[in-house]
Amino acid sequence: MKKFLLMTALSLFMTATYAQIDRSKQPQPGPAPEINLKEPARFELNNGLKVLVVENHKLPRVRVQLTIDNPPILEGDKAGVSSLTGSMLGKGSKNIPKDDFYEEVDFLGANISIGNQSAFASSLSKYFPRILELLADAALNPDFKQEEFEKEKELLLTGIKSEEKDVSAIANRVEAALAYGKNHPYGEITSEETVNNVTLMDVEQFYRSYFVPANAYLVVIGDVEFDNVKELVTKYFTPWSKAVPPSFTYSDPTDAQYTQINFVDVPNAVQSEVTIENITNLKMKDEDYLDALLANRILGGGSQARLFKNLREDKGYTYGSYSGIRDNKYSPMRFNAYAQVRNAVTDSALVQILEEIDRITSEPVSEQELTNAKAKYAGSFVMALEQPETVANYALNIETEDLPKDFYKTYLERLDAVTVEDVQKAAKKHLTTSNARVVVTGKGSDVMENLEKVSFKGKTVPVLYYDKYANKTEKPNYEAEIPEGVDANAILEKYIEAIGGKAKLDGVESYSMVAEAEMQGMKLELEMKKTTKDQFMQDVKVMGNSMSKQVLDGDSGYAVVQGQRKDLSPEEIEKIKEESSAFPELNYLAAGNVSLEGIEPVGDSKAYKLKISEGKTAYYDVETGLKVQEVNTQEVQGQQMTSTLGYGDYQEVSGIKFPFKIIQSMGPQNFEFMVKEIKVNEGVEASDFK
Repeated sequence: MKKFLLMTALSLFMTATYAQIDRSKQPQPGPAPEINLKEPARFELNNGLKVLVVENHKLPRVRVQLTIDNPPILEGDKAGVSSLTGSMLGKGSKNIPKDDFYEEVDFLGANISIGNQSAFASSLSKYFPRILELLADAALNPDFKQEEFEKEKELLLTGIKSEEKDVSAIANRVEAALAYGKNHPYGEITSEETVNNVTLMDVEQFYRSYFVPANAYLVVIGDVEFDNVKELVTKYFTPWSKAVPPSFTYSDPTDAQYTQINFVDVPNAVQSEVTIENITNLKMKDEDYLDALLANRILGGGSQARLFKNLREDKGYTYGSYSGIRDNKYSPMRFNAYAQVRNAVTDSALVQILEEIDRITSEPVSEQELTNAKAKYAGSFVMALEQPETVANYALNIETEDLPKDFYKTYLERLDAVTVEDVQKAAKKHLTTSNARVVVTGKGSDVMENLEKVSFKGKTVPVLYYDKYANKTEKPNYEAEIPEGVDANAILEKYIEAIGGKAKLDGVESYSMVAEAEMQGMKLELEMKKTTKDQFMQDVKVMGNSMSKQVLDGDSGYAVVQGQRKDLSPEEIEKIKEESSAFPELNYLAAGNVSLEGIEPVGDSKAYKLKISEGKTAYYDVETGLKVQEVNTQEVQGQQMTSTLGYGDYQEVSGIKFPFKIIQSMGPQNFEFMVKEIKVNEGVEASDFK
């Protein structure tokens, strides 16, 4: 009975208390919590190396981070030397061969990595003395060998070659070069030519010049004792020769004289890379630093920001649109707003981005937007404090960025104090549409006509043309004349002849193909089988597990996606039938409803563009007649989605040429399938389509 009375009393108390709270009003935020950051212990070696130690005995682990805070380095006609230097460091030392070094680090369950201006190590604290010794030995006594240099140089050149047709890589390179200038460290371009200029002697000279202790900071954090750290660091890093790196002079980057579109033609692009950028001079120690971060957050800092909501959720132009603002104590940096968009909406998308930038500089943001942005930054800040290394990084920032000692202790308090007026003032200072550089990288034959009509604030935005290495060039000519007597049927017939001839193709009753690609380090396998009896099977596997499968057997079929089976609709069956033919060009020729749209560049060659259907276009090389590309457009959930298949490396199998390289692009994803096996009139059973 007493228990019942107690519960009843508590219930009445809770009800009365609840009644006193006005749920229609948002609670007032409490005061910003006080941030207690432990001060690192410090000491400095005679050679200039500054050491910060943060003891944290919660876990038996230790992290070591070496940062060399040099100004940006201009590499000039030997751009790539810093990358090669970094790739050769951390592979043993003059005292320990590479294989022995790796073996010992692995045996200790540790990590060691060294870059051209940094080094890192982590291990259990009981192995800290040995790991610090290994790190110091590898960093201070690198074993630069010609054989290793040649390997790393070849890898770097291979990487550069792989980016020749990578639209995102081209866009990033040109955007930086145009913003900073190619004679600035952040704008210079690493090319095959500059890498080939680099010798092993250059790598050794770069290391001696810039891997020096004058601007170096060593941060040790974890289950360590300060006195022990001081003893070990003094022992292993005192041999580091005292030196000061050379200094450079280069012009600060500046904005464009007027708002302009800088267009880079990449014929194989299936979508456009759009970036709107301007130069800003923001430093962490500036009074408006947090104001600028919040302005950027509201504009393009995530899925709740204005750019994302406008271009993705409202317009459906892109998978996402974002912006970024950078701070740097050595040089003015870039602000940029960007998106990858469909070719058809390239002009509209860039205008929308310009308008959003203009709006945040000319109109106050809402209180709710500011509150949300503050909450995001505050949450990230508080979460980061749970990581011990955060304390060390904050301490390092205070040292290197000339920040007040209480910069992080008062972070939340200063964040909370930012007003709507502060945000607008920072946006107006750091963002501009008056001297904006709009860089568009894409397929000129699809986008140029509309780009040249772009108008902003009542003025036509002029278009200037650049090549893939940010050199000014002439407007591309897309008006190539079609030779007399060439029509769609002639192109299809040339293709059929080029791959083996109609008689050979008519003799194919079935074929099977197996191809492989890489996806985020995992193997992607594609298996495809076709017959002349409207039978088709395609199975996409990841690490051996089927992720997506389509099967057609005459007038019925099904699809399985991640284990979920679904019967195909009559419309889907008809679409797959169109693709189930081993050589659909034979069907195109018989139907006679394909039209020739013109000649366009595809990669480094020119190709005839054939309209196969309302949503499908195919391209055939003018010289060889081979099919080089297919573009398919379809509506998915109210948005136009474009996918592209690129074909190359044709090889003969049973007297017929098949492409052994198939590049599939859809949105931001690209998969390069390399064909491993093709069988003609064998390896296909009726059971494959059940």
